[in-house]
Amino acid sequence: MNKHFIPYLCFALVACVSSVAWGQDQQDYPITPIPFSKVEIRDEFWSPKIKTNHEVTIPIAIQKSRETGRIDNFRIAAGTKEGQFCTEYPFDDTDIYKIIEAASYSLQVFPDPELEATVDSLIDLVGAAQEEDGYLYTNRTIGKNLHPWAGEKRWELVHELSHELYNLGHMYEAAVAHFTATGKRDFLDIAIKSADLVDEEFGPGEGQIANVPGHQEIEIGLVKLFRVTGEQRYLDLAKFFLDIRGSEGVGNPKKYDQSHLPVTQQSEAVGHAVRGAYMWTAMADIAAITGDRDYMDAINRIWHDIVDGKYYINGGIGATNHGEAFGDTYQLPNMTAYCETCAAVGNAFWNHRMFLMTGDSKFIDVLERSMYNNILDGVSLSGDHFFYPNPLASDGRHERQEWFGCACCPPNVARFLPSMPGYIYAQQDTDVYVNLYITSGTEMNVGGKALKLEQTSEFPWEGGVEIRVTAPEPVGAKLKLRVPGYVQDRPVPSDLYKYVGAKNQPFVMKINGQAYPYVIDSLGYISVEHVWNQRNSIQIDFPMEVKKVKAHEGVTQNTGKVAIERGPILYAAEWPDNPYNKVLSLVLDETTELKPKRSNILGGTYTIRGKAKMAAKKLDGSVMLSKSDKLTLIPYHLWNNRGAGEMTVWLATDVAHADPVPAPTIARTSKVSASVDTKATVALNDQRYPEHSNDHSISYLHWWPKKATTEWVQFDFDAPKSVSKVQVYWYDDGPNGGCRIPASWKVQYHRAEGWHDVVPTGEYTITKDDWDTIEFNPVNTGMLRVVVELPKEYATGLYEVIIE
Repeated sequence: MNKHFIPYLCFALVACVSSVAWGQDQQDYPITPIPFSKVEIRDEFWSPKIKTNHEVTIPIAIQKSRETGRIDNFRIAAGTKEGQFCTEYPFDDTDIYKIIEAASYSLQVFPDPELEATVDSLIDLVGAAQEEDGYLYTNRTIGKNLHPWAGEKRWELVHELSHELYNLGHMYEAAVAHFTATGKRDFLDIAIKSADLVDEEFGPGEGQIANVPGHQEIEIGLVKLFRVTGEQRYLDLAKFFLDIRGSEGVGNPKKYDQSHLPVTQQSEAVGHAVRGAYMWTAMADIAAITGDRDYMDAINRIWHDIVDGKYYINGGIGATNHGEAFGDTYQLPNMTAYCETCAAVGNAFWNHRMFLMTGDSKFIDVLERSMYNNILDGVSLSGDHFFYPNPLASDGRHERQEWFGCACCPPNVARFLPSMPGYIYAQQDTDVYVNLYITSGTEMNVGGKALKLEQTSEFPWEGGVEIRVTAPEPVGAKLKLRVPGYVQDRPVPSDLYKYVGAKNQPFVMKINGQAYPYVIDSLGYISVEHVWNQRNSIQIDFPMEVKKVKAHEGVTQNTGKVAIERGPILYAAEWPDNPYNKVLSLVLDETTELKPKRSNILGGTYTIRGKAKMAAKKLDGSVMLSKSDKLTLIPYHLWNNRGAGEMTVWLATDVAHADPVPAPTIARTSKVSASVDTKATVALNDQRYPEHSNDHSISYLHWWPKKATTEWVQFDFDAPKSVSKVQVYWYDDGPNGGCRIPASWKVQYHRAEGWHDVVPTGEYTITKDDWDTIEFNPVNTGMLRVVVELPKEYATGLYEVIIE
């Protein structure tokens, strides 16, 4: 092993020599980020969030890991505690690794002896759980309660669901972060011992395993180990794991984990969004180091496929909960949007690397949108409740949770927040990039001389920015100041979204008080080349108008609707701020002016005020509109901090495209419950009807993962009624999902002595992609049930129940 260690931060990547053209014996990224440990954040927006992450989120993640047995798994594997594998999934080890990574970053900002001691104790447990030859996977080492995903022997199911290699990738990332933060080698040595074993076991050689990691991540970790150790074989192994994907005779190729084609032949974003984002991140790293043009061409194609048709306005990726995956082009449902927090973090990692490769600000545009909206939405203001999916509309069934059985998202946010300052500044020789406008300061070496930047920014609420550039002795440098896409009337770098009626507003830029005739170059930057010395100041006042966003006509979910944003912040209507606690049925009054206003709600924020009408269905099927009333919008990332209720990002602009308040039918006025405790019962009487039985654009109730059981949904009427007809629409996500139409169903009514079957006047039918209707002899009752027999091998679900 190469004993020469070079300390790199997580995002502090080696810059190549500027004279080397990309793709020709590339050394690393042409542009080097200024590491977060050298950037001091002093703003009122990000600073409190990073502090809350340190004081609340990381300690909660540690405590939940104690409570759920994640830490005990390492104790049991080490033999210091009796018992069996404690937790639900074999990838639960990674939560400990990500917590160590998050804490290592945070300790560089907030020195904390108590937290550092806790991290040291966790690392001791990891080392004790590691087997003699370097193998580390607590589920198998414990051996008791072996998860079926693990397989009967080591590495047997790495391409399926064992997550053995995925676990190790997060461990390698955490080990590098800890070594960089503390200089301590204990965790790094554990990682090296593990990586040496993996390198011995996997590869193209005789007797080695040639198989694909089912969940990409080890590739990122191996590249980081390569950078910190200089050990070439770690980089080669990362590339092997990528290049073997889609190879003939290797594993079970599938789109779900992007192994359906060789990586250099892929052009579309398919499958599991987190897996994909991690893979494309690793491909960018390896392309930068090796100069592999085919890698870069592939991830460029995939990037365009996402940004051109699979990218949410909140910066999210991954449209469907079925496989936590990308959908088809323009398949961007709102209420059932997945937009997993982990996918947003992975998307930020990937886009930052794309910028480092190209110097194109469009990648920072994507990163910034994801960062301010999708990632921040993943954690509550208090830092102790979390979102896994991040929908763009809610009927009240979505709510942040204290923790999850699959808890990948909270520690991913925890590791992102303290490292966020590493995205603000970057450098390539004498070119100095300012990518994000956040009150902060940093110092760098330019041509052997010190250059200091002090930024005062009013972002994200106002557009005023001042950058003070100082140097002890004159320094020749070109400052490259990013002009965000939304300032150039381009919400995203494609035609997927456009501003409605917006005009490019000029802005003023001054240097040392004098107007500067700026030019925005093709990569989205204003370049200021100067010999800097004491007391230089750049002032920019970016326009921060309220803008309406229209989606591409292919996104049929948003036809006739607009989203509202201001600067990098996307806005949403939420129930506490609007009349009748209803927002899904709002129709924007387009004659009203939308105005920003400073507010004390939600810890102090900017709201947007205007007027809207409410659409409501009548029993005859017609829709009526109310008079205009006040409309209040809050930053999207702040919704659900005041309890569950309605929320929407996209507002109808006319009644034809409104989502009206449901008519007061029998089902609608009933209290709905089910044999499973879920808020999804709100879907059963919302009068949103599916186009087919696998329609993921609207809400539904399901009983997955139950099989071969008797289940029910119940309607408690507001008063006894005579009823004689029930219609149901089944959810069935075959052939790949876990739900099918039921084995049988029936209707029951309640009277004093209990539940009784209705007497049907025809046959019960069971139909996919259409309504099933049963008529029966009239009954007078206050409660009705639909009783469902699940198939032997599948669950079942329901979209809607109509009672007449």
